[in-house]
Amino acid sequence: MMPEAVQGAPARLGRRWIVVALLFTATVINYVDRQMLGLLKPSLSVEFGWTETDYADIVFAFQAAYAVCYLAFGRFIDVIGARWGYALAFTVWNLAHIAHAAAATLVQFMAARIFLGAGEAGNFPAGLKAVAEWFPKKERALAVGIFNAGANIGAIITPLVVPAITFAWGWQAAFIITGVLSFAWLVAWLVFYRSPEQHKSVSEAELAHIRSDAPDPVGKVGWGLLLRRRETWAYALAKFLTDPVWWLFLFWLPDFLHRMYGLDLKGFGPPLVAIYILSDVGSVAGGWLSSRMMRGGIGINLARKGAMLACALCVLPVIFATSVSDLWLAVLILGVATAGHQGFSANLLTLPSDLFPRAAVASVVGIGGMAGAVGGMLMSKFTGWILDTTGSYTPILLVAAGAYPLALVCLHFLSPRLRPAATDGP
Repeated sequence: MMPEAVQGAPARLGRRWIVVALLFTATVINYVDRQMLGLLKPSLSVEFGWTETDYADIVFAFQAAYAVCYLAFGRFIDVIGARWGYALAFTVWNLAHIAHAAAATLVQFMAARIFLGAGEAGNFPAGLKAVAEWFPKKERALAVGIFNAGANIGAIITPLVVPAITFAWGWQAAFIITGVLSFAWLVAWLVFYRSPEQHKSVSEAELAHIRSDAPDPVGKVGWGLLLRRRETWAYALAKFLTDPVWWLFLFWLPDFLHRMYGLDLKGFGPPLVAIYILSDVGSVAGGWLSSRMMRGGIGINLARKGAMLACALCVLPVIFATSVSDLWLAVLILGVATAGHQGFSANLLTLPSDLFPRAAVASVVGIGGMAGAVGGMLMSKFTGWILDTTGSYTPILLVAAGAYPLALVCLHFLSPRLRPAATDGP
């Protein structure tokens, strides 16, 4: 038997954390590309004469493509694997991101967003499959929390970098420069990523640590079987309810700050950076909390749901964000809410690998991602309609606050013990 010190080493060090670093970096790029249009919205709306409904239609087009391709990429990545599936998704979305620079009409922006959404839909199915391949269950929420934190770093980088490029060379250059530089990630991914068994630099100790869970059931798991399992719908319904709130924060926070406090492209940076730094804390802390509880002997059901409940409570005060006159108090409220979302999401995103064999993880992620994107489409139309008719974010934030407790109730009802789904029967 291996000595205790050597056995413990893989829990702290190992090649699997390089995988997390690559997933984190890809998610940073993903969210820079995704958020840029929202940041530029106030100025582009003036330049192109967009109404709130026009902008909502652009967001809707992105989310429609995202929804369909999330489902398709989920199955595709389970078949082709994370390495090449991720590479294809990244190439599609990065080229679409660069193509925004050539858009001059509403239809052209919608077309660019459709292809962006199609490619970006592969990010989480591929990333979560990679985590399932490289991490045991007791570490997955932490790994997901770290790579999911890339969304917040992307949202922090965007208001710092994009205005500087825009003021120097124009908004078109912002899309071109960020897109071209991002291709360096693709090279690093293809050079490094393999499954643990195929990676020559993975030690026997780390491989044993990665495969320390019970072996997966043998055999293929088709969509038909997945759609008949309550565990699939527990994940999908929770995504349907909570993903739209993150879309809301991502695409409308600059507009909220513009309407409420008169900020523009020059002033968005510090408040958005503060909000997304808090989001990062929430993402890592939410994943760490359930992982820590599990290492302490608490079962997966209580650990995941307990962490998600704590995160859901952090979102509730967002209903007061429209009632405060002080910018930085509003930033604190919004930052705690986004932190709550990210911590909730770090645990929710871990459930497919908790409940299903590795061969089905990306498919389940795809089903849930499609549900979340459909919810996001509805939220976009609702938000555009409310803002065009009332000009107030209050009804929108009321919906956002209630989404997380409701999602947790639905999750508990459909999977009261978070036991692995049966995949060997009809």
